[in-house]
Amino acid sequence: MSTSHLPSGISKDYFSQSLSPAQDLFGFANEGWIIAKPIPEDKARFSAFDELNDAAEVAVRQIIEEFQSAPGGSSERKVGDLYASFMDTERVSALGASPLAPWLAKVRAIKSKSELITLIGEFESQGLGGFVGLYVDNDRENTEIYRLFVEQGGLSLPDESYYREAQFAPILEAFTKHVATMLNLGKIDDAQSKAKSILELETQIASGHWDNVASREATKTYNQKSWSEFTEMWGSNGALLDLWREASQVPAALVKQLVVRQPSFIEHFGKLVESVDLALWQSWLEWKVVTSFAPYLSDEFVDANFDFYGRTLSGVPSIRDRWKRAISFTEGVMGEQIGKAYVERFYPAETKAKMDELVKMLVAAYRVSINNLDWMSAETRERALEKLEAFTPKIGHPDKWRNYEALHVSAEDLIGNVLASNKFELAYQLNKLAGPVDRGEWHMTPQTINAYYNPGMNEIVFPAAILQAPYFDPNREAAANYGAIGGVIGHEIGHGFDDQGSRYDGQGRLKDWWTESDRVAFEERTSVLIEQFDSLSPRECPGLFVNGALTIGENIGDLGGLSIAWKAYLLSLDGQEPPVIDGLTGAERFVLSWAQIWKHQSRPAEAERLLAIDPHSPPEFRVNQIVKNIEVFYEAFEVNEGDPMWMSPKDRVSIW
Repeated sequence: MSTSHLPSGISKDYFSQSLSPAQDLFGFANEGWIIAKPIPEDKARFSAFDELNDAAEVAVRQIIEEFQSAPGGSSERKVGDLYASFMDTERVSALGASPLAPWLAKVRAIKSKSELITLIGEFESQGLGGFVGLYVDNDRENTEIYRLFVEQGGLSLPDESYYREAQFAPILEAFTKHVATMLNLGKIDDAQSKAKSILELETQIASGHWDNVASREATKTYNQKSWSEFTEMWGSNGALLDLWREASQVPAALVKQLVVRQPSFIEHFGKLVESVDLALWQSWLEWKVVTSFAPYLSDEFVDANFDFYGRTLSGVPSIRDRWKRAISFTEGVMGEQIGKAYVERFYPAETKAKMDELVKMLVAAYRVSINNLDWMSAETRERALEKLEAFTPKIGHPDKWRNYEALHVSAEDLIGNVLASNKFELAYQLNKLAGPVDRGEWHMTPQTINAYYNPGMNEIVFPAAILQAPYFDPNREAAANYGAIGGVIGHEIGHGFDDQGSRYDGQGRLKDWWTESDRVAFEERTSVLIEQFDSLSPRECPGLFVNGALTIGENIGDLGGLSIAWKAYLLSLDGQEPPVIDGLTGAERFVLSWAQIWKHQSRPAEAERLLAIDPHSPPEFRVNQIVKNIEVFYEAFEVNEGDPMWMSPKDRVSIW
């Protein structure tokens, strides 16, 4: 019998022989797994998520290969053709660098700043990158209409901090060499000097970026502008943005109003367009062409691209097998078509019924908790309960599947498929601007191992593929399910009440529903949690520390989610005592199941990269630091003052 089907739902084989929960809960629960499951050569990190993803990948491959025999022109056959085009290594190799030629010719033909901005817009429409990112979402004031959102962009490295912090100096040196290598492969003259200039330009672009803490602030990044106000940000160059919009295929009639997330960056970039020489912009666009197409070109491009973005940035020794990369590409284009087949084969109907019950109990536990908060006034409590009751849970898969009829692909043209799919996706997003808002839309496929909360819709979403062990198992006793998927459900609901999600009301509007004194009381608690995480340094990269302000939303989600999940488990027992199973109490099973869903190991370079950009704390702290704040942990394992996992009651944080 596999450990996932033991009545307790806990994998005792993974327990440490040398550590106790009072010393290191994460290490105690997962040391055996870490020893038994070294990081695969093609991964930067490995976790419970990755184990399930590997299994889903095999299942998806079977679906895709079957689709290769579907009738021509059908959506299923389009999936098969996309995959076949990526796997046609003979054709890809024969083409070499030739797919770059028409785009490089366009760059070299630029004679003015007007032509420069027009081509950047064309790049945007083809998915080749530009100076901003575009996406469509419902408005934060009127959630029944869509808006175009504009986000800062233009960088090749993960974050603006890479261009300014001393710790990343070796990365910048490696990046410069990488750019030169790629330009040489693209048969672009003067690669060495151009690479240095490209880094200098991107450093200037990065200097106008907001940092990742500021960029997650809901109110600061909601800046609704008319199109004329948007163009005025570029001053005398404002008319250039009309050329950019037309070339980006953004319809003028549908963007009379838009949301600019980082307005000062738009102003900054407009000044750079005016002050930087045209020749340097051309070099930057040449680089954009090469790096955008690199994953789809011959082996020398693919290998050089992986050498920097895989080995250097994340420490991954080996590139993923081509079939795995082909699956990622195909899912990125037609993920819901694949998801429809995945659900039919691998998602039993009874799973949704049991998940619905879990969600119901988590909401009930939040209701009880909110009603008993000693720091919240009756006025704010009423608004919080209204928001809780307005939550929409989405479990398993969408009710309506996406239509791919307008997408045209060929089994013999990978580059053509890349461009066609980018154009198709942009058109899909922009067409939403005509409305109405589709509240049934999903932003993850059913085969994705993840979950999310969408504040603008006030919804929690759980794809089918995450609803299996170790997160959820219908055959195990409830404590492990509440500690695992229950904690995750609680986490996602908790995002509606974290430092940013709490600024949205029950209809998803960015609307302050707090009294001033309650917001102060809330922020007093969150500031203590920020300080706790600021002091933590992961075992993979000692000397570097978690950014408590960047990770506060996820940490609030974990803290509230796990606390509420325990209350929900107790509610589910309806007054009965938790049973002892496999020698473990209900409290032990609950806490250990949370610890085991975060089993994880990471390469040092990847751990360092994630510390800079990831709003999630390292998994060891999602276990150890979170449980230090929760009473059930101390009860379960008799943790006492003097134990490494002990935290004084006066220092513990309780929010929801």
